[in-house]
Amino acid sequence: MRVTLFPLFFLALCSSVVFAHGGVAFEKDNCVINIGFLKAHFTSYQPSARGNKEFCEDIPDVAKSVFVIDYLHAFLNQIPVDFPIIEDVNNIGVFAKWADIQNLPNIEGDTVFYQPPMRRPDGVMTVEYNFKKPGSYIGIVTAQHPTEDKVYRAVFQFQVGGRPYGYAPVVLLLVALAQLAYWINGGGLKRFRQRRPRNRIVQ
Repeated sequence: MRVTLFPLFFLALCSSVVFAHGGVAFEKDNCVINIGFLKAHFTSYQPSARGNKEFCEDIPDVAKSVFVIDYLHAFLNQIPVDFPIIEDVNNIGVFAKWADIQNLPNIEGDTVFYQPPMRRPDGVMTVEYNFKKPGSYIGIVTAQHPTEDKVYRAVFQFQVGGRPYGYAPVVLLLVALAQLAYWINGGGLKRFRQRRPRNRIVQ
């Protein structure tokens, strides 16, 4: 029973790392991006393909998509905020950070969409982009402090057109590794070696 329950506990423990990836986190059924110490709700829609269904991270279809970012801090209403979308040509993936973006040799060429910085007194950014092909993309939300030399960013990866295998292979691998580690630490390997027949040389 302990051997069975340990991987399940491990899976529950690591699920937040696997599924709440990048700069996106789940809080009380809302998708939240962390723009430095500032927060905003992030939601995407595909009206022509999925009606009014909301998506938090990955986008299922290669189609026109609407991104809605609701500011959770009034400070964001007062400062310019921009929003580029970059094609993840280097397969940086879910752990993409701003340093990874800076190291790209052709950021302008990899940028498929760019919303210039604007102040939004109502606290809502709404942008549209019609994706042309499936794949991995990286969204970047940047807010420049109006008086100080400070920049706040959120960098997050999302998939368009669905992930070929989803997260299942990663989860299964983690469970298998957890099961193996528990078996070794519990003395399973030692007992296996003790039961293993040894070849003896008969003279």
